[in-house]
Order: sequence, then C-alpha cells, then structure tokens
Amino acid sequence: MTTSCPSSGPSSRDGADCVVLGRLIDFTGDPAESGGAAVRDLPGGALALKDGRVAWRGAAAELPADVGTAPQRDYGSCLVLPGFVDPHVHFPQYRIVAAGGRGLLDWLDRFAFPEEARYADGAHAAAAAEVFLDLLLAHGTTAALVFSTVHEEAADRLFAAAERRGMALAAGKTLMDRNAPAALRDDTETGLRASERLHARWHRRGRLRYAVSPRFAVTSGAAQLAAAGEFLKSHPGALMQTHLSETREEIDEVARLFPDCIDYTDVYDRAGLLGPRSLFAHGVHLSARERERLGEAGAAVVHCPTSNGFLGSGLFDIGPYAPAAGQAAPRLAVATDIGGGTSYSLPATLGSAYRTAQLRGRRLAPERAFYLATLGNAEALDMEDEIGRLEPGYYADLTVLDPCATPLLAAREALSETLADTLLALMILGDDRIVRASWAAGRQLHPKPG
Repeated sequence: MTTSCPSSGPSSRDGADCVVLGRLIDFTGDPAESGGAAVRDLPGGALALKDGRVAWRGAAAELPADVGTAPQRDYGSCLVLPGFVDPHVHFPQYRIVAAGGRGLLDWLDRFAFPEEARYADGAHAAAAAEVFLDLLLAHGTTAALVFSTVHEEAADRLFAAAERRGMALAAGKTLMDRNAPAALRDDTETGLRASERLHARWHRRGRLRYAVSPRFAVTSGAAQLAAAGEFLKSHPGALMQTHLSETREEIDEVARLFPDCIDYTDVYDRAGLLGPRSLFAHGVHLSARERERLGEAGAAVVHCPTSNGFLGSGLFDIGPYAPAAGQAAPRLAVATDIGGGTSYSLPATLGSAYRTAQLRGRRLAPERAFYLATLGNAEALDMEDEIGRLEPGYYADLTVLDPCATPLLAAREALSETLADTLLALMILGDDRIVRASWAAGRQLHPKPG
C-alpha cells in the first residue's frame, strides 16, 4: 500500500522519514568521458530519506527492514532524478519572458532595466521572490545560481524565500556603476559594502551561498571589476557570476571601453575574476585563446541556448567543450537564463541545446544533457558533494519526471527502446507537465501538499 510521505519537517519513524519509489536515474560523471559507466539506471528503485538527505538507495525489493515500513511515495515507472540545477537565471526578470528586443543591449534598455528598477520596493521584491521560486520548482529546478538586482533588500528577500523552502541557492546583489539608468547604478564602495553585508548575513547559512555579481564589463568599470575580484579572493567559498561574449555588439562595446585589454576575457582576467568558482554566462563568440585561458583557470562557461536564439546572439558551439577536444577548455554548464531565455524548464532548455548543436554539426547525447542539468551544473557551482546525485549523504533534492505526461509523450514513449530514447523525448517534447513532483531537502515542495 502506498502512503503519503511527510511534507514538512522530519519524523524519526522506522529509521527513515520517507521512502520514494520509482525508476532512479543519476550520473557518477560526464558520460562523454566514461560512457555508459557514468549512467545509473535502476527501475524499481527506492530512496530512503532521513533528515533531508538520502539515507539509503537500492532496489525496492531490498529495502532494509528498519525503513521498509516508513511512509512511501510510489512514482511507479516515472523517472526519479536529482533535482535540476540552474546555474544562470535572473530573479527580477521572471515576468519579462518573451519580451522582444533588437538584440541584447536594446532588450536591456527596453525591458530588463525598467523591470529591475521596480525592485527598489522591498514588498514587490518579496512577492516576486515567492512567484519566482515556485516557478523554478514547478519546472523541476531545486537549486540555482541567481542574479538579483542592484538593490540590497531585493537580494535579502530572495535569500529569505529560498531559506524557507530549504532550497540550495546562490545569489548576489548586482554591481553596476555605469551605462545603466541612474536608479540601477551603485559605485565601487557602496556596491561592495552591500555585498559584504549580504555575504555576512547569508553565506553558508543553511544551504545558501553568496555570489559576487558584476553584471558585465559594459556596466562595471575597471575599478568596480577589480573590487569584485578582491572580494572573490578574500571570501573563500563565494562564487562569481557575470556575462561574457554574448553578442558581437557587446564585444565591440567592451573593446571600446577597455582598449588596453587583449579581448573580452582579458578584462575579467586582469580584474582577478577568473577562477574555479567563476561562472561566465553565454560565451557564444569566444576565441580559442579565451577558452584556453578560462580552462586554465578552472572557470565554467554557461550555455544559454533559448536566450541566445531568442535574442539572436548566435549559435554556441559545444564542440570545443567535449572531453576529447584535445585542448584546454572551461567546464560546461547549461542554463535557462530567464528572462532572456524562453523557458523555465531545464529539459526544454536541453532540447534547445540539442538543436543548437545539430545546427553546428555537433551532437549532444541525451545522457550527457541530463548529466549537465544535474551533476554537471552542481559541479560548476562547487556543490557536487551535496547535490546532483541520488546517493546516501546527499541532500534529497529530487525531480520526478513522467515520460507519459501527455498523450503525445505517451505515444512516443511506446517507441522508446533505451534510456536515451526516453530522455530525448523529454528534452524535445517536455514542459512543466512532465514534472510530477519536486523535492528539496526531503520535502515535497511541488505540487504543494494539501
């Protein structure tokens, strides 16, 4: 008999709080490096959850006696994966999805900046944070690296909302001191003081982390970028997020603003912003030199395919990021980039990445795509020891996907012969309807219980 698992807070019953049953899918590494050995597929699997973490995994038929009578949630043949991790998404842009512009810079001026100005109102930011996080969860995303706005209180409200849900979230106050509306500009001193306060309040509080967040070199001068680099250096464990090489127009503007730098990546390099905890969104037009330098630094490039397509930024080439590419390359991550991106769904984003790769004469295998959305993105966020796998000791962040969620998917699934077939169909045909449930730290947060 299937019973309901606890929805809030742990109980100590029967050695486990809850048992989740289903087809367990996760990864031990990049399938592009180790092939099928990195893919774990266990139909009829079980996870015993205790105090927000996975306490046991294995075949349901082999459940230990001390957890076998705990409340169960049986998802049948649905796929139970680690919760999706989104390494680049904009909280204040949650409602400007599908707002068009004549390229990136025009889109910022017409839509992004006016929307972000509204977050000076703390009440508005608090309400928006609730909607934003619920949208992530409805699409199976349980952890994220998030841009806020220039306003300290907006970041506060976002962190507080994530803490209430028990979600893993890294975020930071945006730094901008030029080429933006006056209401959205700070300066080097005030921006870094606010970042220090936010870091002191939230970094490593529960599952939260701070990310120093210069928007990009167009809106931060050399002094502010250098101060951000000093912040990153002096705060072990903090992340750094920014944008890089998204459009040709942007690259030309950066070259004009920083005439002494070799290229766009060199701007950030001179500021001390390249490192193993640094994530650079887009990288559509990087040169071989830039990729090599980013790879040497251990940085990650975050592919945002739906955004690049919608804004006409260009077609990202995953070829140089393959393990066998024969050259130093950054780590690769994949993100939605809401609101330039057009879907909150990471599976749909993977489908867009697949199509982009096809147009570049490359192939993104479905297994590698879902590795990127889970463990790969967790690695980019330096969280791979906590999330991204269905493994004892890891947080019980789960996404449950129904491969037969719609009549079309059910018909397509009838043809699937391999896990890759099933995953590809979810990438190409899936949306929020494929998400049966999202769990964070052992609690079902979507759909909301009751």
